[in-house]
Amino acid sequence: MARETETARRTSDGQPGPGDFIWQRIERQGRPALTHTRIAAAAVELADAGGLEALSMRRLAQQLDVATMGLYRYVHGKDELVELMADAVYADTASTAADADASWRAAMERTAHELRALFSQHPWLISLGATSPLTPNATRYTDRALASLAGTGLDEDTKMAVLVTVRSYVVGETGSRLALSTFIKQQGASGMNEVRERLAPRMSWLLESGKYPAFRRYIRGGTRKDDTDWQFQLGLDCILDGIATRLGI
Repeated sequence: MARETETARRTSDGQPGPGDFIWQRIERQGRPALTHTRIAAAAVELADAGGLEALSMRRLAQQLDVATMGLYRYVHGKDELVELMADAVYADTASTAADADASWRAAMERTAHELRALFSQHPWLISLGATSPLTPNATRYTDRALASLAGTGLDEDTKMAVLVTVRSYVVGETGSRLALSTFIKQQGASGMNEVRERLAPRMSWLLESGKYPAFRRYIRGGTRKDDTDWQFQLGLDCILDGIATRLGI
């Protein structure tokens, strides 16, 4: 009977029907041996180590030492699993209280640094894009960030545009930095200095051609090539300066 009721809640194409999404099911459940919290923690561990491509219901079931079909009683597939994971990793950030006395700029800067740390710890989150997933903790985090813009006089659409702009910058910057780290690992190098040594012949050939004078000046004169914190902060300052000037806040 319970199985028939569950089936009735789903549409003909197998998608969740009205009243059948994971957050409602979590509220309806009792105290099972396998919890959504435990499932999320195990899935996050797998994804942190190997990315979302390394995550499957079968592999997760093995990690939890349960039958794969038993796991489907809690999550209906990978899409719901990713929702559960995202909500879990946003939990600590979302629970941090906002500073009521902070300026909008200080609040956006805090948001940017929090997101950078979150994406750095859980790189698979970047694949979810520049908007927060629609889960309780992620929505709570978005709500807190939007509330920090309440005193700016901006309309609701502009507030969200400001938040998405800041978040998009963090997604792009962090994604590029993590991609570079992946490249270094693929090269079997210990760091960028070793990569530069390996690429030195090609770099010299390019620079000595005389075709790329601006790039040559950077390579010869740049002193903060590996200072990613400085690079991040400079870019963020430029974005926030632009927002302040354009919107007059």
